Amino acid sequence: MLQRGRVITGSLPARTQVLPVVALVAAGLVGGAISLAGASAFGVGSKTTTVRQIQPALGGNSPTSFETRPGKALTINDIFRHDAPGVVQVTSTQVVSTPADPLFGFGPQTQRETALGSGFVMDKAGHIVTNYHVVAGARSVEVSFSNSDNMKAKIVGSDPSTDLAVLQIDARSRALTPLAFGDSDLVRVGDSVVAIGNPLGYDRSVTAGIVSAVQRAISAPNQYPIDHVIQTDAPINHGNSGGPLINSRGQVIGVNAQIATGNSGSDGNIGIGFAIPINTVRAVVAQLIKTGKVDHAFIGITAKPVSAEIARLFRLPSSHGLLVASVQPGSGAAAAGLRAGSDTAVISGESWPVGGDLIVSADGVPLGSVDQLRDLIAAKRPGQSISLEVYRDTNKITIDVKLGRQPSSPR
Repeated sequence: MLQRGRVITGSLPARTQVLPVVALVAAGLVGGAISLAGASAFGVGSKTTTVRQIQPALGGNSPTSFETRPGKALTINDIFRHDAPGVVQVTSTQVVSTPADPLFGFGPQTQRETALGSGFVMDKAGHIVTNYHVVAGARSVEVSFSNSDNMKAKIVGSDPSTDLAVLQIDARSRALTPLAFGDSDLVRVGDSVVAIGNPLGYDRSVTAGIVSAVQRAISAPNQYPIDHVIQTDAPINHGNSGGPLINSRGQVIGVNAQIATGNSGSDGNIGIGFAIPINTVRAVVAQLIKTGKVDHAFIGITAKPVSAEIARLFRLPSSHGLLVASVQPGSGAAAAGLRAGSDTAVISGESWPVGGDLIVSADGVPLGSVDQLRDLIAAKRPGQSISLEVYRDTNKITIDVKLGRQPSSPR
């Protein structure tokens, strides 16, 4: 994933100390090991969350315009004035207990800490999209609009494996400004984008940039991979978590979730931010609204894609496919009899599993990457099956794997 620098989850909520406060612990981000799985949601604990609607600031037009079609330009100010009323500010207040002080003999104490994030209205029913890590552990939710009206809100559901959560408020539909969703499959490198949110607590903030890359992979708070992520250089900082990444037509194409930081020790923006694609968001929030959780399918293997050169060196029967590196005990893959490599070979400093199965296709789709298999599994539900074409030595066989439900975290 990210090979250099330090990665911070979610651009992270900005933090405000209230009483003696223990800093919120951010979920760590890791790359490397590939686990072919979906996700299972878990509950939300003890925390208070405040959401305040952000109103567009008054002012002149920005000199920067986004070309939407020949002869028509949409300014950043146009996008801001149209979409900012649908962006909200999320302030989480968590009550935590600190351990006893062995030096002075103080017993455990209850303390309060706050974290600031963002979100946006998705429909007239009052559903609000934000990051899981913004509201994880929340005890209660308060919504404060620009007119200073405070409203109770509830957490409808959350999914740590995609770092997404849905809140809901009881408000009149005409008081809400839902943001339009775009199509993240159509996003291209170089597209103009804006981010609206509350970086470092500065509300009503808009930043602009481009799509720097697509098809990135980042780690969710529970360390499972999130695929098809959009990378942007639009400045994103602590507090932007859960806010929208918006295209030149004013449509949401992603949820700002993480930033990468440099080696200088600073955890601020260096022009590398990541947004969860809106097509993933669309599917996940629909399940959260319906059931309050998301059950992702799980096959239970780690695997490594082969190249033509590796296939030649190992004398494999196919020039493409996935070498099975490990099979998790008790998983559907184990029950179906998939075999992991029994040995390891090191080629140019890189380790390769040898002696195990080579998966060349899944449900008839030839496999050249782990992402392809993850996508096919993500489209299924626990209990459904996936048909794998496998080379075992030189024999080609078909193995049907019944998919399970992903554990709460990788093993």
